[in-house]
Amino acid sequence: MTKTMMETFKLSAIALALVVGLSACEGDDGEVGATGATGEQGEAGTDGVDGTDGVDGTDVTASLVRLATVPSGAEVTGAFLTEEGDLFFNVQHPSDANTETDSVNGVPFNKGTVGVLRGVNFNDLPSTIVDSVVPESDFERQTVMAALGQYEIIGQTGDTFDTLLAGGLGVHYSYQTDEVIIENNNPDFNGYISTGDGEGYLFTNWESYPGGVSRMKIEKDELGSWSVTEAMMVDFEDVAGTAANCFGSVSPWGTPLTSEEWIVNSTVDSTTDSSWNDPDDTGTDNLEALLAPDFPNPYRYGYIAEITAPTSEEPIVVKHYTIGRYEHENSTVMPDKRTVYSSQDDTGGILFKFIADTEEDLSAGTLYGARLEQDSGLTDPAVTGFDVTWVELATGNNATIEAWIAEYDGIDTDDYVDEESSYMSVAEVEAWAAWVDAGRPSDTTYPTIEDGGTMVTAGQPMDDRAAFLESRAAGKALGATAEWRKLEGISINHDRVLEAVEGTDVIADEIVDEAYMYFGIADIDNTMIDDEGDIQLSNRVKDCGGVYRAKIDGDYSLSRIEPVLMGGTYRSTLDGAEKCDVDQMSQPDNVIVMRDGRVIVGEDGFQENNTLWLLDPSAE
Repeated sequence: MTKTMMETFKLSAIALALVVGLSACEGDDGEVGATGATGEQGEAGTDGVDGTDGVDGTDVTASLVRLATVPSGAEVTGAFLTEEGDLFFNVQHPSDANTETDSVNGVPFNKGTVGVLRGVNFNDLPSTIVDSVVPESDFERQTVMAALGQYEIIGQTGDTFDTLLAGGLGVHYSYQTDEVIIENNNPDFNGYISTGDGEGYLFTNWESYPGGVSRMKIEKDELGSWSVTEAMMVDFEDVAGTAANCFGSVSPWGTPLTSEEWIVNSTVDSTTDSSWNDPDDTGTDNLEALLAPDFPNPYRYGYIAEITAPTSEEPIVVKHYTIGRYEHENSTVMPDKRTVYSSQDDTGGILFKFIADTEEDLSAGTLYGARLEQDSGLTDPAVTGFDVTWVELATGNNATIEAWIAEYDGIDTDDYVDEESSYMSVAEVEAWAAWVDAGRPSDTTYPTIEDGGTMVTAGQPMDDRAAFLESRAAGKALGATAEWRKLEGISINHDRVLEAVEGTDVIADEIVDEAYMYFGIADIDNTMIDDEGDIQLSNRVKDCGGVYRAKIDGDYSLSRIEPVLMGGTYRSTLDGAEKCDVDQMSQPDNVIVMRDGRVIVGEDGFQENNTLWLLDPSAE
C-alpha cells in the first residue's frame, strides 16, 4: 500500500503578430499621397462553427480537520462508523520501538492495534471542530492523539483475552500442521454487526500472507468503555484460505465483505506471474505453509469474500469469483442490493462494477470496467475530472468460474517450463477479447501452445474465464481504462444514497437530492502522469495523493468522476515526510462517508504520524 513518480506540464499559446516595415534604400521618402475612396463592402463570410460546450463542473470548497494522529510507524486503517455513532479505527504496523503509554490503555502502541474513539457520538458532531495537535513530543509521536474522545484499545496482535482466543488475535496457523505461520501486525478493515444497543460483533481484516479475519463480540458500558466477551479467527479453510485481507465493507444485508489484495501480482501488460510454479522460486508467500503439502493455485486468491451467517457460532465464507480477480482494496454495495463497485489497488488499475442478477446474492451477475474520458485541456489533478462509460466484460456465476479455477489445481513445479506460463497468457486474453468483439462465435478455440496458448486451455473451446481470472488484462483488452494508480478505498453513505436516488426520507432535518461515492488515491503518479492513454495528469501532486468523488445516478451507475481535494504540491527536493505538507492530506487510503455528508479519511503515507482527517466537501 505505498509506491512512486514523474512529470509533464503542457503550455499552449496562440500569438498573432503583424509587422509592416517600409524602408528606402537611398533618397528621401516622397510625400504622403491622398487617401483613396473607400471601396465597396465585400460579401459577409459564413459564420464559423460553434465550439463544443464545456463540461459543467461541480463547485467544491473542501476543508480539513485533523481528527487524530496515529503512533510513529503506523498507518490509519479500519475506519468504521456505526449506526450508534461509534468510530472504530486501527493502528497498523506501528514501530516496535514505541514505548510510551497513555492513561487510558497503559500499554505501548508497538503492535497492531484495533480500537475506538470513546466518549463521542460521531453521528452528531458539531459543525466546527478544533484540530488535534501535530505531534511534537515523544509521547505525542508514540500514542494516538485525538481532537475528540479518547482512543481505547480493544485488542492488539497476540491478545488472548484471558483465554477467549487461545491462538491469539491476528495469529495465523497452518491448516495441516496447526503450526504458527505468522503473527500479523496489520489490522486493516473493521466492520461492525450490531446485536443490540451497545453490543455487537467487530470483524477485523488482518493483511498478510496468509490473511485472515478476526471476530470479537464487544460490549459498551454506561461510560462508553468497550470490553471483549468472545473472540475467534474466522475459518477460511473451506475456500483454501485467504490472502492479504485489505479493506472491506458491510453489505446492506449485514454481511462483511473482505478483500484479497496483494496476491494477484500482475503488472500493467501481463497476466498472472509465470514464475509462480518455478521450482527455483517457490516462495508463494506462506500460502504453501497454509495448505501444505498442496501447491497453491493462484486462481483461488484475489477475490471478494463474503462472511455469511456472521453472528452464528461458525460463520460461513463465500468467495465471489463473479466480482473479478485483481488487487482488491474494497467493494461497496449500493442500496439496490445488486450494484457493487470495486477498486483495484495497483499501478494501472481499473474501477470495476458488478451487477448481480438477484438482490442480496452476489453469486451471479455481470462484470464491467470503467472507461474514462479526461476533461479536454486540463491536466492539474485539482481541477481535472473524467466522464465515465462502462465496458461489459462478461456474465458469470460462482459455480461455473470455480470449475474453471479447479482446472489449475493440479499444476505444480513439475509443470513449469522456462519462458512459458502454466496459467492464462496475454495471448489467450487477447484471443478472448477478439472473440468477444466478434460476438462470441461458438466455433472459436483458445490458441495452441505454438500461438501462445497454455497447457490448460490450448485448443479448447473459448469461454469467459479471462474476464474473471485475469480481470485487469481482460478489461484493458476490451477498452476499460487500466491507468489508476493505487485506487484505494471507496465508500458511500447508504442512507444519503437511498434518499437521493429513491427519494426515501431517511435522514431527519435534511433533504438529500445528490449523493456521491468517494474514493482515495494514495499516489497520483506512474500510469496517471505518463502522457499516455485515457489519464494524462500533471505530476504536481504525485505521492501526496487526493480524494475523488462520483455522483450516484438514478440507476445506481456512475457517469462522472471529479476531484474533491488533492494533497499539497509534491516537493521532490525535500526528504521524507516533508515532501507532502503536514497540514494537508497526504496519501489518503480509505474513506468513510458520514450521514451529514462529511468524509473521514485515513492516511497511508510517509508522514511520521499519519492522520485521520475529517473532510467537509461543503458543496454537498
